[in-house]
Amino acid sequence: MKKILLLFLMLVIMSCQSSKEPELDNNTDKFTRDLEEIKESGTLKALTIYSGTTYFLYKGRPMGFEYELLERLAKDLGVELEMVIAKDENDLVELLQNGEGDLLAYGYTITESRKKQINFTTPLYLSHQVLIQRKPEYWRQMKLHEIKNYLVTNPVELIGDTISVKRNSSYASRVKNLANELGGSIFIDTLEGTMSTDKIIQKVAEGEIKYTIADENIAFINSSYYPILDINTSLSLSQRIGWAVRKRDTQLLATVNQWLDKAKKTTDYHVIYNKYFKNKRLHKKRVISEFYSLNENKISPFDEIIKENADLINWDWRLLASVAYQESQFKPNRDSWAGASGLMQIMPATARELGVTDPYNPGQSLKAGAKYLNQMIDSHEEVKDSIQRIKFALGSYNCGLYHVKDAQKLAKKQGLDPLIWDNNVELALLDLSFPEHYNKSFIKYGYVRGEEPYNYVREIFKRYEHYQKFIDN
Repeated sequence: MKKILLLFLMLVIMSCQSSKEPELDNNTDKFTRDLEEIKESGTLKALTIYSGTTYFLYKGRPMGFEYELLERLAKDLGVELEMVIAKDENDLVELLQNGEGDLLAYGYTITESRKKQINFTTPLYLSHQVLIQRKPEYWRQMKLHEIKNYLVTNPVELIGDTISVKRNSSYASRVKNLANELGGSIFIDTLEGTMSTDKIIQKVAEGEIKYTIADENIAFINSSYYPILDINTSLSLSQRIGWAVRKRDTQLLATVNQWLDKAKKTTDYHVIYNKYFKNKRLHKKRVISEFYSLNENKISPFDEIIKENADLINWDWRLLASVAYQESQFKPNRDSWAGASGLMQIMPATARELGVTDPYNPGQSLKAGAKYLNQMIDSHEEVKDSIQRIKFALGSYNCGLYHVKDAQKLAKKQGLDPLIWDNNVELALLDLSFPEHYNKSFIKYGYVRGEEPYNYVREIFKRYEHYQKFIDN
């Protein structure tokens, strides 16, 4: 009887233990920063990696499928966007769990093993994995059936062969599952997590590795530049691709899901998708450009002149490059409606004072622009913080020194700090667009379109942050 009772108790205990929810990985609960805290901080930190579809720099402008969507999401949330770059794709989940970013914004395949660690958003799109392999060297002179005979057209042909993929990628998981399904060994050549999918595909095209795997849409756009590649052998069914958040950040997940559900119904979403995954012409144009950040450490054709002039005023050249982009998008023959000309958009009277004889000459324009910025720096010597002082100089470069001086007076009257640009003098400049402020007796220079310098300074510094991430100093 005692033995039966003891056996019964053991069964009850085992039953209770088995009915408990499985414990989360210890790391999943380590950190939380949900929507309310993100809004309070004013910044959404998006964790991603560099790639030719996700986030990159082209001709001085940040671009990418994820980046463009994130910009719109951040705007709708009323926060600034901060891009946080993982050097190694294998570290993405750990970085998210440790609080390095709020949203894992990368084309991540939704898998059961990953769902145990993170919560995925509504899928952004569906794709399927394909084998990427190289056609014969002289494939253009061969008949179609001869090319087919050379290529792997059925996954079973991969038994005993090797595929090169990153360790923690969904592609590595697919190789293992495929081997199980086929009942034979397929070996994995493990690639570094720091290598982008674009670079891995390039290695196949150049014959450095035999096979790799990628999502079909990424394979398609990359193969448009490498016609020697074949991407026709499918290795999976359709899979969902999404972003992800930490397990506890449920408000953020619900809000992002709601936003994505609406966004995916818009034309804008499909235009962005097609730009990065369908438009072969634009992709080829980027890939061959020396001003594509995945190719060269360059921003513009004028980098060397920008560096020379940045040194003269002791600025980071990438900041001066951001000013030049803001002024002219690196188009030296540009004229503005207000009469400003050249790379740095200098007004004729200022150009004469600074010795400019040809406003369209990039060297003259940059030298004059740097000189004028330095004059504006000297005009704000009462501002001791170096970054704030640069912001005052930029605001003055855009709307005029004396409008900024008026804004400092107004800021002081409003109880704001006249020596701080951010959320102080920039706000007073906005107020100088309205008669109840610019008609005050102590305002000497009247009306100013305050929104212009407000956005001007913010956009230059936001772009400068992108340049710092992509381009070595």
